[in-house]
Amino acid sequence: MSENRQFRAGPDGVPAISFVEAVRDGRPKADLVEVLGPGAVDVIMSQLRGWTVAGPVDLAERLLDRGAVLVRHAHEMRCDLPGRPPVPSAAPDGHRFTPCDRPAEDLLPAWLAAYPPGHPDHRPRDPGTDSAGELAQILAGKVLGPVLPCSALAVREDGDEVVAAVVITDRDGLPWVIEAFRHPARSPRGLGAPLLAHALGRAEASGLASVGLAVTEGNPARRVYERLGFRVVRTTVTVRV
Repeated sequence: MSENRQFRAGPDGVPAISFVEAVRDGRPKADLVEVLGPGAVDVIMSQLRGWTVAGPVDLAERLLDRGAVLVRHAHEMRCDLPGRPPVPSAAPDGHRFTPCDRPAEDLLPAWLAAYPPGHPDHRPRDPGTDSAGELAQILAGKVLGPVLPCSALAVREDGDEVVAAVVITDRDGLPWVIEAFRHPARSPRGLGAPLLAHALGRAEASGLASVGLAVTEGNPARRVYERLGFRVVRTTVTVRV
């Protein structure tokens, strides 16, 4: 993945950190932070106020000690497509897999239902939050790159309702699962694994060599990803400064 890294230095002019600047949820984000020298915590606390910062666990722990707020503890995983474990990729009875070619409004009910209170990825939303607009931004490729054709939906055959999705984007040259979700009340348990396996098969058939994703610490989906051939390549903690 190509990276246009920025650098921040302390009062002595010596670079203390580097990072990739991004925007997530309307807030500036210092992503993939690397500590280059002493004073990294002081530089972040003084120069990146109001940002979210994603970096190594030990850096996050020091930022939390200084008053930062935990946002997410996640593991970046990678699946090399050739030679991955065989997993059934057929849709269960009463469902079919289709390309991800629907508007955000069609995916929205399953997307919102997939992360109820108590789920590691649950995010409280204000009543006025434009959830459809947020999802539309993802599908339009304005969050982590354009959506790739290997993305897939699971649709009920008794009404054409979207009940699950795997959305894969081109994240600066790295195919990335930006969303993988299913409606827990409108789809059968175990639907996620064959849908993701189906999307990975489409990715490999299109010539892609690997696919990445991030899974939150404590999310049981990690076991599914490991069964499909994903392995942890990096652990990061995101905090709000």
